[in-house]
Amino acid sequence: MPSEREIRRRIRSVRNIQQVTKAMQTVAASRMRRAQQAVLASRPYEERLRGILNDLAPHADPEAHALLARREVKRAAIILISTDRGLVGGLNTNVVRTALRFAETLPGASYVAVGRKAIGQLRRFRQPVSAEFSGFSERPTPRDTSIVARVAAEEFIAKKVDEVYLVYTRFINTLRQVPTVRRILPLVPEDEDIDTLPPLQYIFEPDAETVLEAVLPRLVELTVYQAALDNAASEQSARMVSMRNATDNAADLLEDYTLAANKARQGRITKEMLEIASGAEALGKG
Repeated sequence: MPSEREIRRRIRSVRNIQQVTKAMQTVAASRMRRAQQAVLASRPYEERLRGILNDLAPHADPEAHALLARREVKRAAIILISTDRGLVGGLNTNVVRTALRFAETLPGASYVAVGRKAIGQLRRFRQPVSAEFSGFSERPTPRDTSIVARVAAEEFIAKKVDEVYLVYTRFINTLRQVPTVRRILPLVPEDEDIDTLPPLQYIFEPDAETVLEAVLPRLVELTVYQAALDNAASEQSARMVSMRNATDNAADLLEDYTLAANKARQGRITKEMLEIASGAEALGKG
């Protein structure tokens, strides 16, 4: 059994750790609110733009823009978005596992890794990685994510890959974040049967090719940016929950250590009293 001094030393260590985790919980809660506001504010815009594409893409000429081209899938790319830092529970583990399992269903899958955790895990599993990006997982900007989208679009246009998917953690609420797989290239309706869509009539100014040339690359960039915002909100939520759990566990551990320290103190006092009584008894007999 540890001595009272050793237990007191452990209590001080746990208390110091508890202060750190509580401070990290507070910081994560503040960042989480900002990240939630950003992702919720941008989501309706992205969903509406995606809806417009779902209406237009089936009736647009696939040859009008390379991003609309549908080909036989021989190679695919996965943009895997993770965090740069840890202390987020199982968030990174879940999204990497989802990506690896999904890659098994694709022919010749390669990765575009976003975030240090994704980079490290893909290297550990020796997966083919065509590009790596890090340093903006907590506060992504359109300038950061546009580079990622451009790399994926260039590989698709050059016919190095025939499909491009996003794998990221979608933010649902503070306690729930879901690993999500989403196809972003080619730009076709995601959940609708093209053959059953009704015919639509649109007037393009100046012409359809010019409009598509301007809109389609922006849609790819916006989709990647929205996924990065979702991942950032999920990261802060997961970190806040993890730090809260760590703080609560530290409190439970302090309670156990305090009880053990009190028992050790009582045992020490009892032992000293017995020694005094034994000494007094020995002197009396002498």
